[in-house]
Amino acid sequence: MSSELRKRILSAIVLAIVALAATWAGGFPFRLLSALIAVLVYYEWSRMTRLADVDFRGNALGWLAIVAIALNLAFGDEGLGVPLVGGFTLTALVWLAVRRSTGWLPGGILYSGLSGVSLAAIRAADQPGLLAMLFVFAVVWATDILAYFVGRALRGPKLAPRISPGKTWSGAIGGTVSGIVAGSAVSFAFFPSLSLRTVIIAFLLSVSSQIGDLFESFIKRRFGAKDSSHLIPGHGGVMDRVDGLVFAGFTAFLLAIMHAAWSEEAGTSVAAFLFGL
Repeated sequence: MSSELRKRILSAIVLAIVALAATWAGGFPFRLLSALIAVLVYYEWSRMTRLADVDFRGNALGWLAIVAIALNLAFGDEGLGVPLVGGFTLTALVWLAVRRSTGWLPGGILYSGLSGVSLAAIRAADQPGLLAMLFVFAVVWATDILAYFVGRALRGPKLAPRISPGKTWSGAIGGTVSGIVAGSAVSFAFFPSLSLRTVIIAFLLSVSSQIGDLFESFIKRRFGAKDSSHLIPGHGGVMDRVDGLVFAGFTAFLLAIMHAAWSEEAGTSVAAFLFGL
C-alpha cells in the first residue's frame, strides 16, 4: 500500500468517526461541527477565488460574517441562523454594488453560512433529527460511492465534460438510484412503512448532491485549482469532501422551510418534513 493511499484511508476513517460521533451526540458537539464546517468552507472558498487579492476589505467583511454566523451556530440562537446569513449576504451585495467588488464575496458568505446553518437545522437536538441526519448521510454517501463505481464500470456519455470530464450519465443515474435505495432503507429501518414522499425527497437530495459536486468542480476549473485546499491528508480540502453533502443539506432545509410556510406550520422541523411526521 502506498503512503498516499494509507493517508487517504486513515483520513477517511478519522473523518467518518468525527462526523458520526458528533451526529450521534447532537446538541453542542454537532453545532460546533457545523460551525467549523462553515468556517473552513469559507476559508477554502476565499482561497480558491482569491478574494483577498481581489478585494481585501470585502474579504474581511466575509470573515466577519462567517465568524458571526459560526459563533451563533455554536453558542447562540438557532432561529438567528437564516437572518444572519441573509443579512450578511445582502450587505455583501450592497458592498459589491458600491465598491465594484466580486460576486464571489456574497456567494461565499451564502454558500458557507448556509452550509453550517442547514446541517445544524437537520440534526437539531432530538431523536428525529438524528434519523434525519443519518438519512441525508445515507443518500449522499451512497450516491457518491455508487456514482463512481457505476460510472467506471459502464462509462458512456459524459455528464458535463466541460466541468468534470470524469462524470458520466451512467454514473449519475446509478448514483441516484443508489441514493434512493439507501435513503429508503434508513427510513424503513425506523418507521413501519415507506412513503412516496420520502422516496421523492431521497431522489431530490441525491440529485442535489451531484449538482453540488459539479458546482465545486466548476469553481476549481474556473480558478485552476486541483483541490479546494490541503487541509485533509490524501483528500484535499473540506469542500472536496462535503460539496455534495452541503447541497443536499441546502435542499432538505429549504424544502422544509417552504413546506412550513405553505402549510402554515412554522414549528415543523426538517426531520418532520423528511419523514412526514
